[in-house]
Amino acid sequence: MFKALAIAGFSLSSLVISNVAQANWQLVNDKSQLSFVSIKKDSIAEAHHFTNLEGMLSDKGEFSVNVDLTSAETLIPIRNERLATFLFEAAKFPNAVLTANLTKELSNIKKPGQYILKGIKAELDFHGNKKPLAIDVLVNSTQSGDLTVSSLTPIIINSDDFGVTEGVKKLQELAGLPSIATAVPVTFAITLKKQ
Repeated sequence: MFKALAIAGFSLSSLVISNVAQANWQLVNDKSQLSFVSIKKDSIAEAHHFTNLEGMLSDKGEFSVNVDLTSAETLIPIRNERLATFLFEAAKFPNAVLTANLTKELSNIKKPGQYILKGIKAELDFHGNKKPLAIDVLVNSTQSGDLTVSSLTPIIINSDDFGVTEGVKKLQELAGLPSIATAVPVTFAITLKKQ
């Protein structure tokens, strides 16, 4: 769901200086999870997740999480394949990217402790469509400077907002189901290690 941020245009000298002057945090994939719940037949809910995430928080407060859409894990291989092929169209849109600017909050969350951040302005770039989101997160900052960031409330992703409703219908047809919900709650818990 999330395309990687690219930073270009730095000279070699400015890149060296910025690396010394700034501390960045990198997402730790094996200590992070992005989950979503699908609902079929009106009442059967199943939890799924993505196995490949990348992300960072810069010392300027630029936050991004890049989701490899081919890494959806539903515990059913054919369903994983169908999600990637027909819903996400991962051959064309391999990633989804969530970005946010935490500049105002960064000075607080650098200090050890627990922080609730409400109404963070974010943007989701998914399936060629971008949509602003307001998300509530819980941030824990350790003495070592590492961070854990988790959703305080689920984020509801509507298929119409991102042009994937036809993909949902295709999945429904292939699985022979009477219905699949087109609104999906998403939650995340990620660990960011200070570099």
